[in-house]
Amino acid sequence: MEKLILVAGATGYIASRLIPPLLEHGYRVRCLVRDPSRLAGRSWAHSVEVVQADLLRPQTLSALMEGAHAAYYLVHSMSSGRKYAELDLLAARNFVTAACYAELEQVIYLGGLADPQGPISPHMRSRIETGLALREGCVPVTEFRAGVIIGPGSISFEMIRHLSEQLPILPGPRWLLNLSQPIAIQDVISYLLATLETVESRGETIEIGGTDVMTHGQSMLLYSRQRRLKRYLFTLPYIPIQFMAWVVGLLTPVPPTIARPLIGGLQAPSIIRHPKAEEIFPDIHPVDYVTAV
Repeated sequence: MEKLILVAGATGYIASRLIPPLLEHGYRVRCLVRDPSRLAGRSWAHSVEVVQADLLRPQTLSALMEGAHAAYYLVHSMSSGRKYAELDLLAARNFVTAACYAELEQVIYLGGLADPQGPISPHMRSRIETGLALREGCVPVTEFRAGVIIGPGSISFEMIRHLSEQLPILPGPRWLLNLSQPIAIQDVISYLLATLETVESRGETIEIGGTDVMTHGQSMLLYSRQRRLKRYLFTLPYIPIQFMAWVVGLLTPVPPTIARPLIGGLQAPSIIRHPKAEEIFPDIHPVDYVTAV
């Protein structure tokens, strides 16, 4: 019988790209969602098992995990307001407690790429702490840490795309000069799929990124060049995050409540420090930034 894989956060962007190849590889998929109606219209909706669950209500979880082999944890609470970090920790702990009870073999989590020992934003700190909370349980956790994900529908990429398309002059704070290592969505999915059959990845924290290291500003200029747009970047000593989130809300599909923590996450470098992915997944060769765009 095909292995049953749980996907928590099935209405999100990453899950929408992950579920089709899971099905193509012969896995059975069970989607844990709070609102099943949000999956309506997906081409794969009739090929998966959809169950309603609330990660903040642990009594709804245990039975839903019975028979599962592994679970993807693709959940965040950024749209919940300023207390999202507390909610993320509570949800992660409830989830991994249920995963232990159901005796899952692996939990797979996609977090953020940042140096936890450095000065990082509350959003990035929350992503790292969520990974730590998942490890409090008895199920081996594979944590991938990725920076900006390049692909249509990725919130970070949509900010780059819409701002570059609409603003001939791109103003920004000095932290636009911070280094980042963007990764193509196809490569993220390759890692997420491969870990199911890669025992060596269990219990590991794995930083992933593309082949190019660049500043956030350069990523916008390179995107513009691919679109044959003349754009100019200049930095200012300080721009309030609240103001930047408001501008992003006006010019992009990303609401200010989500833009605010994401923009804050750009204030520290987001690059691979430990190239463990090359050792564990030697057959995956991430593409460069221009190819991803």
